[in-house]
Amino acid sequence: MNPDRPLLGIMLMLSFCAIIPLGDAIAKLLGGIIPLMQLVIVRFGMQAVLLLPVIWIAGGSFLMPRWVFKLSIIRSVLHVLGVGGMFLSLQYLPLADAVAIAFVMPFIMLILGKYVLDEEVGMRRLAACAVGFLGTMLVIQPSFAEVGLPALIPLFVAFVFSLFMLVTRQIAKHCDPIGLQCLSGGISVAIMTLIYVVIRIFDVPGVYFVMPDYNSGWLLVGLGVVGSFAHLLMTWSLRLAPSATLAPMQYLEIPVATLLGWLIFEDLPNDLAALGIVITIMAGLYVVLRERSVALSG
Repeated sequence: MNPDRPLLGIMLMLSFCAIIPLGDAIAKLLGGIIPLMQLVIVRFGMQAVLLLPVIWIAGGSFLMPRWVFKLSIIRSVLHVLGVGGMFLSLQYLPLADAVAIAFVMPFIMLILGKYVLDEEVGMRRLAACAVGFLGTMLVIQPSFAEVGLPALIPLFVAFVFSLFMLVTRQIAKHCDPIGLQCLSGGISVAIMTLIYVVIRIFDVPGVYFVMPDYNSGWLLVGLGVVGSFAHLLMTWSLRLAPSATLAPMQYLEIPVATLLGWLIFEDLPNDLAALGIVITIMAGLYVVLRERSVALSG
């Protein structure tokens, strides 16, 4: 097992947070062109295909204890649900709003880390994440007024990804992270393919695949590359630091998503949502600085 290296884990998580909103932006661009199930299958299929040669070059391995393999299946199911839910929410919500609403996740992770995994969580971090949670609620209000129940989809995504990251934390030190991500991609594709076959057998309407054109084809490739690389960084970060330490780092996703939403879709949050985003970011930054201070003093 590898010892914790919190500062390196934080840097990897911050890199993940700077990259992953680009994948969400690509998914939003493709949402009106490519069906949701096809998007998810391509996303995870690309992950498996891209990481296979990386494992060979880097000398990685698929070997893992049986209990880790079982948890990796659960992790893959959670990953599919989380990614699919986020892609679906982006069909209804602006990029920044969807990401910001999903940022109830660090609050959920801290609670789970404290009471399920018995990780040490100080009152200052809990208080700061509670403030961030209230900021997230301010973002939900105008989105709910505009689109209704779909505004709550990111809350489901937040809960699923909280469980996903906690499972990842439990198994990341016991297997090769590249092998885990590659295996996860294969398991996810198998799960989605099985679901698709069942749906076709029962002739469920509205489920179909389309042949992408040149531009959307390259966007699909970009979606797979960005998602695969970003989640590999996240897996490495959870191998090096506790989930409660890394949870607040993800607030960086919000300003990055806001910038991409403005540049690509000309969307900016309204006044109430912007206030909620600012409160969320300030709470997250406080925890980042507090965590760095504790790490340096230790």
